[in-house]
Amino acid sequence: MTVGAQVKACYASIKSAEATLMSLKGKSSDPEAREALEGAEKMMVDIKADLKKQVIYLSQEEPQYKS
Repeated sequence: MTVGAQVKACYASIKSAEATLMSLKGKSSDPEAREALEGAEKMMVDIKADLKKQVIYLSQEEPQYKS
Protein backbone atom coordinates (compact mmCIF):
# COMPACT_ATOMS: atom_id res chain seq x y z
CA MET A 1 0.00 0.00 0.00
CA THR A 2 1.42 3.38 -0.97
CA VAL A 3 1.74 6.29 1.43
CA GLY A 4 -1.01 8.11 -0.46
CA ALA A 5 -3.34 5.13 -0.12
CA GLN A 6 -2.58 4.90 3.60
CA VAL A 7 -3.32 8.59 4.14
CA LYS A 8 -6.57 8.28 2.18
CA ALA A 9 -7.56 5.22 4.25
CA CYS A 10 -6.80 7.14 7.44
CA TYR A 11 -8.91 10.06 6.18
CA ALA A 12 -11.82 7.70 5.52
CA SER A 13 -11.48 6.22 9.01
CA ILE A 14 -11.52 9.68 10.58
CA LYS A 15 -14.66 10.59 8.62
CA SER A 16 -16.30 7.42 9.90
CA ALA A 17 -15.26 8.14 13.49
CA GLU A 18 -16.60 11.68 13.18
CA ALA A 19 -19.96 10.37 11.96
CA THR A 20 -20.11 7.88 14.83
CA LEU A 21 -19.38 10.62 17.37
CA MET A 22 -22.11 12.81 15.89
CA SER A 23 -24.56 9.92 16.11
CA LEU A 24 -23.65 9.13 19.70
CA LYS A 25 -23.88 12.78 20.68
CA GLY A 26 -27.39 12.94 19.26
CA LYS A 27 -28.49 9.86 21.19
CA SER A 28 -26.92 10.80 24.53
CA SER A 29 -29.07 12.34 27.24
CA ASP A 30 -26.20 12.85 29.70
CA PRO A 31 -24.90 16.44 29.46
CA GLU A 32 -21.35 15.45 30.46
CA ALA A 33 -21.25 12.71 27.86
CA ARG A 34 -22.59 15.08 25.19
CA GLU A 35 -19.91 17.62 26.09
CA ALA A 36 -17.16 14.99 25.91
CA LEU A 37 -18.46 13.71 22.57
CA GLU A 38 -18.65 17.25 21.23
CA GLY A 39 -15.02 17.86 22.20
CA ALA A 40 -13.95 14.64 20.52
CA GLU A 41 -15.96 15.58 17.42
CA LYS A 42 -14.20 18.95 17.23
CA MET A 43 -10.83 17.18 17.38
CA MET A 44 -11.92 14.89 14.54
CA VAL A 45 -12.87 17.91 12.43
CA ASP A 46 -9.39 19.38 12.93
CA ILE A 47 -7.65 16.09 12.21
CA LYS A 48 -9.81 15.55 9.13
CA ALA A 49 -8.90 19.00 7.80
CA ASP A 50 -5.19 18.32 8.29
CA LEU A 51 -5.42 14.94 6.59
CA LYS A 52 -7.36 16.43 3.68
CA LYS A 53 -4.52 18.90 3.14
CA GLN A 54 -2.05 16.01 3.19
CA VAL A 55 -4.12 14.02 0.68
CA ILE A 56 -4.16 17.02 -1.65
CA TYR A 57 -0.44 17.58 -1.22
CA LEU A 58 0.41 13.96 -1.93
CA SER A 59 -1.83 13.95 -5.00
CA GLN A 60 -0.40 17.18 -6.45
CA GLU A 61 3.21 17.28 -5.35
CA GLU A 62 4.16 13.66 -4.99
CA PRO A 63 2.92 11.79 -8.09
CA GLN A 64 4.68 8.60 -6.99
CA TYR A 65 2.23 8.39 -4.05
CA LYS A 66 -0.92 8.48 -6.15
CA SER A 67 -3.07 5.46 -5.50
